[in-house]
Amino acid sequence: MEKELAKNLLYKPTPAHLAQDRKTVDAFCDAYRAYMDASKTERDAVRVSVEMAEKAGFKPYVPGAPLTPGQRVYRINREKSLMLAVIGSEPLSQGFRIMASHIDSPRLDLKPMPLYESSGIGYFKTHYYGGIKKYQWTAMPLALHGVVYRKDGTRIDVCIGEDENDPVLYISDLMPHIAKDQVSKTASNVIPGETLNLINGSLPFDDEEGVKLNVLSILHEKYGMEERDFMTAELSAVPAQKSREVGLDRSMVAAYGMDDKVCAYPSLRALEELDVPKHTCVVFLADKEEIGSEGVTGLRSEAYAAFLRDLCADGNACDREAFRNSLCISADVGGAYDPNFAEAYESGNSCYIGKGVAVSKYTGSRGKGGCSDASAEMMSRITRILDADGVAWQTGEYGKVDQGGAGTVAVDIAKFGIDVIDVGVPLLSMHAPSELAAKSDIYAMYQCSTAFFKD
Repeated sequence: MEKELAKNLLYKPTPAHLAQDRKTVDAFCDAYRAYMDASKTERDAVRVSVEMAEKAGFKPYVPGAPLTPGQRVYRINREKSLMLAVIGSEPLSQGFRIMASHIDSPRLDLKPMPLYESSGIGYFKTHYYGGIKKYQWTAMPLALHGVVYRKDGTRIDVCIGEDENDPVLYISDLMPHIAKDQVSKTASNVIPGETLNLINGSLPFDDEEGVKLNVLSILHEKYGMEERDFMTAELSAVPAQKSREVGLDRSMVAAYGMDDKVCAYPSLRALEELDVPKHTCVVFLADKEEIGSEGVTGLRSEAYAAFLRDLCADGNACDREAFRNSLCISADVGGAYDPNFAEAYESGNSCYIGKGVAVSKYTGSRGKGGCSDASAEMMSRITRILDADGVAWQTGEYGKVDQGGAGTVAVDIAKFGIDVIDVGVPLLSMHAPSELAAKSDIYAMYQCSTAFFKD
């Protein structure tokens, strides 16, 4: 065999940008960044996503009426997750095309009774949500998002720290001059969880009452809050900074909460742009993935299957048959190879920034624990769909076999009896307060979603 012909036998992923128009990618990512800046918590993301969907003609889903091809419906689940569908021309018994992402991200939640003071400084106690490196959350501006229900049942929406004129919260760290004992600790113990306390003030109320009462009086003046209202509140601290372009070539985006809104936004955009698809196309924007997908808004809830079953009932279709004929992309991020930490990766089986979406047959950790492990047939079908539309893709694992791993909602979708595979945007600095992705990969995720919905 000739050498040049033999070289064609080798696999080499093609850079995503080679099949993309730079101006189109930049415009898409500008809109994506605006979405990210407005969607730092799952409640925020649901609100912004519904606003987008309604502008695209989606209406709240009311079960019981016949479905028509091209009909666009959505259902909100307790303000924390969202299900949307565009009805296809084929009977629902022929199955759905589902893109499932999550819109929750690691953060710091206020404890039920968080407010205290010590040595003239006011604090909020927190409990971290999801897998974080605790030391990354110190010495940076933090914003407070969430809802408060006062004792009379009145609801208050809280957002402090996002406007440039707002104050922010802050977690202190020990100065290096006297950090001899601290720096000798392992990374997981440098900042204990109980020291992730948010500084909220330093001025006393008066000569007799301290900082705690002064902070509470400010909250009462602005929101009518009393201390007991913290117990019926849901308040989270998130990074206050906005998304930014990265690199002198502006080829990347850094933002908080990319895992997993970097996959949610492209799938939502692709769904909105459908006319009348062949199969009924669905997007799930789920909550609680970062803590195991449990709870009434997580993908282990019956809520998502109920949405599909309600559609089947209105379409006079057997839900079991529909599930059996369905395909799902678990649209969750992949871990990109980081040459600064090459020892954690197996380079030949890693995903790379700028090489397109990451198609992962399995995730899990150590011995594939906790994964659904897509079949060869599913892997072949998805990659052929991407190839047919010229979507840049690659495949890889999270890291070395015994190094760790990660899970996605794929296992929860598989419980419906639906074939599912993981496809997502490769990220650097995953779960950090600011994560990094290539613009070309973000746009490739949109191209992937569009190609999948056409199948």
